[in-house]
Amino acid sequence: MCWIDFKEGKTKMVANEKVLADIVQKVLHAVDAHRNCTAGDGSALPEGVFSNMEKAIAASAVAQREYMKCSLSDRKRFIDAIRKKVLIEANIEKMSEMAVEETGMGNFEHKCIKNRLAANKTPGLEDLLTEAYTGDDGLTLLEYSPFGVIGAITPTTNPSETIICNAIGMLAGGNSVVFSTHPRANHTSQFTVGLINEALREADAPPNLITTIAKPTMEEAGVLIKHPDVQMLVATGGPGVVRAVLTSGKKAIGAGAGNPPVLVDETADIEKAAKDIIDGCSLDNNLPCTCEKEVVAVDSIADYLVFNMKKSGGMEVDQATVDALQALVFTDKGRPNPEYIGKSAKYLLQKVGVTAEPGTRVIIFEAKSNHPFVTEEMMMPILPIVRVPDADAGIELCIRLENGCRHTAIMHSKNVDKLTKMAKLIQTTIFVKNGPSYAGIGVGGEGYATFTIAGPTGEGLTSAKTFCRRRRCVLVGGFEIK
Repeated sequence: MCWIDFKEGKTKMVANEKVLADIVQKVLHAVDAHRNCTAGDGSALPEGVFSNMEKAIAASAVAQREYMKCSLSDRKRFIDAIRKKVLIEANIEKMSEMAVEETGMGNFEHKCIKNRLAANKTPGLEDLLTEAYTGDDGLTLLEYSPFGVIGAITPTTNPSETIICNAIGMLAGGNSVVFSTHPRANHTSQFTVGLINEALREADAPPNLITTIAKPTMEEAGVLIKHPDVQMLVATGGPGVVRAVLTSGKKAIGAGAGNPPVLVDETADIEKAAKDIIDGCSLDNNLPCTCEKEVVAVDSIADYLVFNMKKSGGMEVDQATVDALQALVFTDKGRPNPEYIGKSAKYLLQKVGVTAEPGTRVIIFEAKSNHPFVTEEMMMPILPIVRVPDADAGIELCIRLENGCRHTAIMHSKNVDKLTKMAKLIQTTIFVKNGPSYAGIGVGGEGYATFTIAGPTGEGLTSAKTFCRRRRCVLVGGFEIK
């Protein structure tokens, strides 16, 4: 502000101290961002990408304080800008292509589908519904408020999708986000963070609402987990990373692994079930943790199910090929070899000297219930089929194979009692009835989408309200108009 003192014949500038402090802070922040805009080799980094975790967190903390000055309509405008920017076809294709090339996992077409899904069907501010109680004693509101700075650890399997999904949900809740990305998906993740920040800048949002670092390491992830300015941790990945955030002493959400079984009983539409299973299992070469990992089939329909699975893109292989695949894709410690995760069925068969039949999307074979391909989550289009005498035995086996992950299960049946029984007993976060597994994340099924499915900590399919504190605001003796 300024005013003119005519008595003294000069102009005096009077500035509000808070406004001045904000201006200085923004200038210093811009200078610091400029210092961190290059990688170690001097090449330019995308917007929001910093040289180390301390700087990324510091920038995020400044951004979140600025963000709290923005209105709800501003928040909506920022999120709309993210959706619009991501959904530009060239950007969808770039992220998808980068992910396949960098990680060697999945396929381009399916990654395009998943990126669009994350941008279109991740909930925004509409998820933050207020509850109100009124009576003789006044008015009480229950509302969702931000945690502050969220530290989000993302996987190599769904790098851009998880960042898009988390960014929309966490920003809708009023938070800023620091991403600790997987080293094997680093360039894809940086590009996605830069793209989102570009959209936010164009919408006049505070800078650095979304940040990450140039070279992710375990040590830098440890800084994020322990940092006092990070109020909440969200980990999407394997048991190790989930365990790390759950022992941090902070509010933590863990989206861990699964081993989704699919049960088919004698009442099912077998032709449809077979197609749905192959479609679900082959999504992005079986990378999503929601995909069908093993089939449990009632014996009386098992042969017909296999027949129809072969018509839909399944290739049945003999025991010698199964043994060769097992030797190829398992490590000496009996764990899935990362080198083969997310590879196509054709590629895996080629590696063991077998030529895939035309149209092959999934490798299928019959197995015992204790076979490693049945008990381990492989994240490869290798689908064992286990016979059971009846639906009840199948339900019991599915519960055992799901291994208490409480992630995803699927059942094909027209018997409502059996569907209900399995749903109650298996207690998975997602339970899909008579459809492919991906219906559970909003593709061909009702409901919103997410790529952070919190089974271990119980939040389920996360959305904006998951990343907020539940707060109560009480006005005593007023605003009750019943």
